[in-house]
Amino acid sequence: MTALLEMRGIGKSFAGAKALDDVNFSVRQGEIHALVGENGAGKSTLVKVLSGVYPHGSYGGDIVYDGEVRHFRDINDSEALGIIIIHQELALIPLLSIAENIFIANPPSRLGVIDRDAVYRRSLQLLAKVGLDEAPDTLVTDIGVGKQQLVEIAKALSKQVRLLILDEPTASLNESDSSALLDLLLEFRAQGMSAILISHKLGEVARVADRITVLRDGHVVDTLEREAGGFEEDRIIRKMVDRDLKHRFPARKPAIGEVALEVENWSVYHPQHVDRQVIRNVDFHVRRGEIVGIAGLMGAGRTEFAMSLFGRSWGHRITGRARLNGREVDLSTVSRAIDAGLAYVTEDRKQLGLLLAEDVRKNITLANLDRVAAGRVIDDIRELAVASEYRERMHIRCSDVYQASGELSGGNQQKVVLSKWLFTDPQVLILDEPTRGIDIGAKYEIYCIINELAEAGKAIVVISSEMPELLGICDRICVMDAGAFVGEFSRAEATQEKIMRAIMRKGERLVDRELERKLEQKLPGDAHP
Repeated sequence: MTALLEMRGIGKSFAGAKALDDVNFSVRQGEIHALVGENGAGKSTLVKVLSGVYPHGSYGGDIVYDGEVRHFRDINDSEALGIIIIHQELALIPLLSIAENIFIANPPSRLGVIDRDAVYRRSLQLLAKVGLDEAPDTLVTDIGVGKQQLVEIAKALSKQVRLLILDEPTASLNESDSSALLDLLLEFRAQGMSAILISHKLGEVARVADRITVLRDGHVVDTLEREAGGFEEDRIIRKMVDRDLKHRFPARKPAIGEVALEVENWSVYHPQHVDRQVIRNVDFHVRRGEIVGIAGLMGAGRTEFAMSLFGRSWGHRITGRARLNGREVDLSTVSRAIDAGLAYVTEDRKQLGLLLAEDVRKNITLANLDRVAAGRVIDDIRELAVASEYRERMHIRCSDVYQASGELSGGNQQKVVLSKWLFTDPQVLILDEPTRGIDIGAKYEIYCIINELAEAGKAIVVISSEMPELLGICDRICVMDAGAFVGEFSRAEATQEKIMRAIMRKGERLVDRELERKLEQKLPGDAHP
């Protein structure tokens, strides 16, 4: 098969440290070639060299594309040849519509004027291709991070793509939406498109990739061929981390105590569409020492429920009661929620969880400044001591606590976010997609931390789109759909099939609600059949 791309002897350094060292990598015409490795292995650096984010002259080696050596000065040069990259960090403008974001660089025009009808029509077509059921004039700020990822993919498809580079494209998607995206990628391959897939989800990689190249510490350690016997996940993991992970999830003996948090009749309406009820009369509880998972498809209301609980961070017309250790608590603001004993680790650590330009020290103490202040002045010595303690306790890999948080790998950033909330000494910790976008070794460390917190008597709520993760770490799994809990399973009885069956009963519930609505319209007053 003809090579569309060859990268020969690529080397790249930052401040004297080698991020890539003599890397050789190729992509054949019409193949999906996966790049895997731990955070910091060099995957994103390699594709940034390829796409011109790091321009010619800033790295060593050659890029051969379509049989010619290429010198890309910037991303525009690579895009002109059909090399399109979708970065892990979304590049969307929140206050523009979906359609405006898709065609911001190349809008259809007529006589020099943007053809808005064509923009809308083509946007509908692209959104249908990626399976996103949203109106093109919807503002990006009004959709979740998972749907924003699909907008990024639609934006890439609006260009003449020959080599599509996807950096963690399913990191923010649930299993159903991830599967649909992978099916779409296979369709593109059947049409002759080539793709580079970077992902920590090895099951997805093994499903679609023709070849897998493993990077470790800036070196290529192996390239596996599907035709040469398939892909063994254990072998890939050993190559990635240079050690065996005998158990994907750490062993744990739960010691579950009394109810810590209890929520009754919790209802939430959409902040923009004020008549749309998003959370519907939810009852929920979690006990001390218990890890409770919340499963559901994108749009089920899991994040909205968590954020509405945490100081009404999201939503409108929020009603219901919350009790902590049997006593009713006021969760009407974030500060009151923190004081009551709640903490919430957001799914979007870069936008909402961290101040990326600030150092590790300041991020760790940010949610509890009173503990490191003398009067109204921050005590630098006390703050340093706290940050250093959490750096050691959480095994945060950084040069020192004065390193900018934005320079850390995804797994270490997540540890900083966890440290920030643990410093508030919460009784209930809500973790929203706690391992999204981090490698398998860092995931294991996060799972160990979650287990330690549960053993210390904390009540843990985990929202995750990775069903094996929920099955592997949770004592109980609640299933959410259309803003309500529709199923609950103990650790012993939970299976992927049962969880999906609970979600798929959605159609029956929608029919029942529609019949109920029609009856209410026909019956006068408070009459009932």
